[in-house]
Amino acid sequence: MRRYKVYALLSFMLLPLMIWAQQDTDHDYRRSLKDVLDEIQTRYHVKIKYTDDQVKDKYVNYADWRFRNTVDETLANVLAPVDMKVNKTGPSSYKLKDYEYNVWSVEDGWAKLDSIAKLYHDVNSWEQRKAILRPALYKALDLSPLPSKPDSKPIITPKRIYNGYTVENIAIEILPGLYINGSLYKPLHFKGKIPVMLSPDGHWDKQRYRTDCQLRCASLARMGCMAYSYDLFAWGESLLQFKSEDHRTSIAQVVQTLGAIRIIDYLLSLKETDPARLGISGGSGGGSHTVLMAAIDPRIKLSAPVVSVSSYFYGGCPCESGMPIHMCDGGTDNVELAAMAAPNPQLLITDGKDWTAHMPEHDFPYLQKIYGYYGKSNLVENVHLPNEGHDYGPSKRNALYKFVAKNFKLDIHKIEDKSGNIDESEVTIEKEPLMYVFGDHGQYLPKDAIKGYAKLLAVFATATREKNPAY
Repeated sequence: MRRYKVYALLSFMLLPLMIWAQQDTDHDYRRSLKDVLDEIQTRYHVKIKYTDDQVKDKYVNYADWRFRNTVDETLANVLAPVDMKVNKTGPSSYKLKDYEYNVWSVEDGWAKLDSIAKLYHDVNSWEQRKAILRPALYKALDLSPLPSKPDSKPIITPKRIYNGYTVENIAIEILPGLYINGSLYKPLHFKGKIPVMLSPDGHWDKQRYRTDCQLRCASLARMGCMAYSYDLFAWGESLLQFKSEDHRTSIAQVVQTLGAIRIIDYLLSLKETDPARLGISGGSGGGSHTVLMAAIDPRIKLSAPVVSVSSYFYGGCPCESGMPIHMCDGGTDNVELAAMAAPNPQLLITDGKDWTAHMPEHDFPYLQKIYGYYGKSNLVENVHLPNEGHDYGPSKRNALYKFVAKNFKLDIHKIEDKSGNIDESEVTIEKEPLMYVFGDHGQYLPKDAIKGYAKLLAVFATATREKNPAY
């Protein structure tokens, strides 16, 4: 009985503290995000566009304390704790969005690049920076050391013959049971060593099966160049092994990087390949991949990232920024990574309707300065199309053809009409199933092929431990 009296006494003594704690919780000025946004609209006479799903079950603590003299300051205070932001769509209108780690303001991006650029001032100090960044990038990608290559031969489909070029589909095993698929375009007739262009595409629908991708690779082949287009991870035929949502994971960047390295290994094993003329060009997310590959793999001698490079945009997909590559050696960005291609020829194709809109103003002069360290500022070019948008359209492809022809010593007249204009009409656009390696229904997928994200993680972990027991 005495024990219960003690409990009762303690409860009586603690009751004020319990009440105070409850009152403290009740008075943290916690309000629903919807109510706060509605008050902001009323108080500042603005319109904020949002959906019910965006604000559902979201609350802001100390909401009333977050209001300031201006609407922009208030929105920043209110939205930061819930990982959201707004885009300004008019003089007094806004649109609610999730916080975008990959999108900075133009001013912040430029300031970051300027601070990075202070780390070097000539070719020697720049080369020292590169010597630190390159191994750091491999480490950030969990590819240091590289996993061993499977002891298997590529799976190659019968060759299709067209006007001036051929196509064959190829699957390369890059880890045990993990395949990367693509199509290899070759000139129909050639002598001696010929150049190669890797063609990673971006997040556009149908990716390497798209008409514009086929036009680009076939036209390069008709000029006298091999061109290899390949699937993104968990896109295209990769969906035979994974779900589409697996692409939105960090390992996507690792797989795509390792896949490109293994593709280069294979292409350089061909007797007709000229290792001194190996290039890469992709658009959008494929452009980010282009920049990364040219930065980490010195075998690449020419690069052409399209509608991708910007000091204030880091790539909006985990396959571009899912691994901490931008945190290397105190921080870097995609423009500095693009500079790591110097002094090899590089073409940046940009437009006026995405994050590359300001390339000529700030980022390109920086790249010219880096190339200038080598006395080769003429080897970096920018084709800026201010009235165009985010695609790999005809004018962008034409710029690529001319750049590749000039630097790889190819005959561009082979794809020109009598008036000297680029003519892609001789290219045969294949139906998608014809570009599959594993059949219309995946019936030829090897029996040892892994399936599922969890299995991939296990295979990668095993391959990594084999190369580095301390991992």
